Amino acid sequence: MARPRRIVLVRHGESVGNADVSVYEREPDHALPLTERGWQQAEETGGRLRELFGEERVSVYVSPYRRTHETLRAFRLDPDLVRVREEPRLREQDWGNWQDGDDVRLQKTYRDAYGHFFYRFAQGESGADVYDRVGNFLESLFRSFEAPDHPPNVLLVTHGLAMRLFCMRWFHWTVAEFESLSNPGNGETRMLLLGEDGKYRLDHPFERWREPEPFWVTGKRHPGPFRPTG
Repeated sequence: MARPRRIVLVRHGESVGNADVSVYEREPDHALPLTERGWQQAEETGGRLRELFGEERVSVYVSPYRRTHETLRAFRLDPDLVRVREEPRLREQDWGNWQDGDDVRLQKTYRDAYGHFFYRFAQGESGADVYDRVGNFLESLFRSFEAPDHPPNVLLVTHGLAMRLFCMRWFHWTVAEFESLSNPGNGETRMLLLGEDGKYRLDHPFERWREPEPFWVTGKRHPGPFRPTG
């Protein structure tokens, strides 16, 4: 198995939806382009990636959204060194079609109270749904490593939530740990680096907006002695 030395996750540059949430009421989420600032963010990230990869080959997977494709284009990677595949399983969380601003704001309030992982948007997805499809993609990715000529680098151009859930699945983080993490900024990267011990480590952690609050036996807080019911 030819496991890559690096798996690089990148969040797209700033989109018009990041700059103005009202645009979701007029345009489909998947069709939103980068802003001028988003192009600049992606170009700066691309410069760092070109220096990182050098003359090495790269297997690229990109979300089918316009903003991720534009981000990848701004990287200006050598086409002779990259193999690009569009990967729908790396798409953004589905919040439903043609979003109503007031309704989305209300649902976000519900999500904050209910939990980002389990709350399902009306006509959309929960974080758990995205976790399942990202996990399915991860299984396909593992199978690709069986190719003896697999490139030494993998690049995923995706979205903030998908990045967190990919790492949650890979490193077996708990739901409580996931809930404590913030999305990376636009154009930010996280890298999984293969160590001499054969294990991958994250180059730097996601920022936390709070301490994890586990309540099952997998967490720090034990719920107390088991008391059967019924």
